[in-house]
Amino acid sequence: MRRTDRLFDLIQILRDGRLHRAADVAARLGVSVRTVWRDMATLTASGLPVEGERGVGYILRAPMTLPPLMLAAAELDALRAGLRLVAAGEEPVLARAARSLAEKIAAVTPAPAGGPEGDIFTPSKRRSPRPPSHLPLLRQAIKTRERLTISYIEASGLESHSDVRPLHLDLKAKVWTLAVWCERTAAFRRFRLDRLLSVTPTGESFAPEPGRRYADFRAQAEGA
Repeated sequence: MRRTDRLFDLIQILRDGRLHRAADVAARLGVSVRTVWRDMATLTASGLPVEGERGVGYILRAPMTLPPLMLAAAELDALRAGLRLVAAGEEPVLARAARSLAEKIAAVTPAPAGGPEGDIFTPSKRRSPRPPSHLPLLRQAIKTRERLTISYIEASGLESHSDVRPLHLDLKAKVWTLAVWCERTAAFRRFRLDRLLSVTPTGESFAPEPGRRYADFRAQAEGA
């Protein structure tokens, strides 16, 4: 059995969310226990939420799988374009994840027209915009719901300082923006990342309160 096939079968075994002993997994796959240990280490290093240790067992926490999808040609082109943008960015973790995802997609989809077979990273004549330096920190704060203190150049040219609840990042027309609930003004705001002077984590978390969530931000924007 090829190693890639074995890793796939190993993931299928773990998908039930139960604890599996290495010896039992080895017997099912017809390999040694040491091979299972190495494969588990490989899956963990790839970012899969596998927990466990030798002699105890392994379990897959919060399995991240998608049901079968049918994509239109335009949707597949959009997916390729998005992955190229992320893979060319300066966030190492996301760039590696984009390339890993690209390999998985390329294995089950037609090759892009006019490009090398299976290569969704066909070089573009246009250079991708340089991602803002604060992007990784902001993305993490949104994920963990951490308040931030930001310094910002307003449209008037004056510098302002605010404590904010980061809600959502968006990229339109090559401009990154951050949607927040601003504690100083007690209102939703959208900041351009190219005008941010500094971003400082406060170490304080916030709960998703009604009226201050991203869903409320969108509802207000759509009703404006």
